[in-house]
Amino acid sequence: MKRFLVVVDMQKDFVDGSLGTKEAMAIVPAVTEKVQSFEGDIFVTYDTHFEDYLETAEGKNLPVPHCIYETRGWQLTEALEELMEEIPHYKVQKYTFGSTTLPHLMTEVADGEDFSVELIGLCTDICVVSNALILKAHFPEAPISVDSACCAGVTPELHEAALRTMKSCQIDVK
Repeated sequence: MKRFLVVVDMQKDFVDGSLGTKEAMAIVPAVTEKVQSFEGDIFVTYDTHFEDYLETAEGKNLPVPHCIYETRGWQLTEALEELMEEIPHYKVQKYTFGSTTLPHLMTEVADGEDFSVELIGLCTDICVVSNALILKAHFPEAPISVDSACCAGVTPELHEAALRTMKSCQIDVK
């Protein structure tokens, strides 16, 4: 069985930038270690917005410009960026919370083999849960898990709520 790791939005703006939190900063070492030791295929998502962000539906609801394409805040954290230069991976730009491209890419990479998926990253209550549910909907028989120690939410309370939601949807929360 193939193993897939999805690293969700470990970008500077979510760690120590415009939407950063101390909880996000705290998971960086664990995320880096997991990526470094993972044996399987790695998919890295990038929350991607453009200069017109504040005019979008998301921007009107969250009026904080972030992850603007090719800016410093759009880039991965330094440690992860350096690591990804050495490790083969699939880069997935997504323009909203969840990626509809990711399941199709995984299907191609799996090439007919069964696979499991583990998700880590930011933010548990927005993009991690969105991607986990999209993947569960596309692959209902695949083992899908989330490593809670390698995730952080907008707040600790929202992190816990998202973990409960994923458990309710038969996603294994470690």
